[in-house]
Amino acid sequence: MESYQSIFKPNLFEGSTLIVTGGGSGIGRCITHELASLGAHTIIVGRKQEKLDTVCNEVQADGGQISAYCCDIRDEEAVEEMVTECIAQHGIISGLVNNAGGQFPAPIGAINKKGFSAVINTNLIGGFLVAKALYNRSMNRHGGAIVNIIADMWGGMPGMAHSGAARAGMDNFTKTAAIEWACCGVRVNAVAPGWIQSSGMDSYKGPIQAIIPKLKESVPLKRLGLEAEVSSAVTFLLSPAASFISGATLRVDGAASLGNRVWPLPDAKNNQPYEGFHRATVPEILRT
Repeated sequence: MESYQSIFKPNLFEGSTLIVTGGGSGIGRCITHELASLGAHTIIVGRKQEKLDTVCNEVQADGGQISAYCCDIRDEEAVEEMVTECIAQHGIISGLVNNAGGQFPAPIGAINKKGFSAVINTNLIGGFLVAKALYNRSMNRHGGAIVNIIADMWGGMPGMAHSGAARAGMDNFTKTAAIEWACCGVRVNAVAPGWIQSSGMDSYKGPIQAIIPKLKESVPLKRLGLEAEVSSAVTFLLSPAASFISGATLRVDGAASLGNRVWPLPDAKNNQPYEGFHRATVPEILRT
């Protein structure tokens, strides 16, 4: 049976229970598969039961342990109930990947308050609610590791100001929580993916569709990243190997967030993608 080709040792997370929000698709799905392949009982959280069921079936077919909870992370009461039930059913939760998020492309002048708030609620407030609930109910007594998924927003995010604001907020929340929660043995870090080849690319419509295939030209490595390359960074930060790393943000973007438009980017060579995810698929928009 084909399985996830993780570079980490087998059974790294044996006996551990980890939560991945937004685990029903894209990068979250990949992270879920890698953690499960390393022995974790992985709990995925999302709003669409059908997507959660699909990933559960995949992981179980691969021999992994997984559970799913349908929950809107923007709803504080629902989050509290979800975390309480997870602990009641599975005991100590030793890790959290705050991956759930979403946004839509639009210039600032075309974003209304409702749209801006919706993205902030999903990408910032939702992650805060899950992390706080898990800390108050388990990690403040048992310790743990949290990894927040943000984005490359250091040069601003033209066309996605709402997401950039939310991700910048989560970057600062990561640093603040790392200080406040260190006394309880809780490490909090973030991973900032750049342009990653994932299913989310097919959700964008309109003019941005013409831009996506050209994104690699703005990356010094001259390619898009793979979901497995984000997942391996997350897995490392959750692992004991990162036991003295907290408050850090690891950029997984092929150096795209560095430099400026003046410095030319020649064709790149000698860089090989890490293709660990055995169930990865190429987004439709990149197949032609």
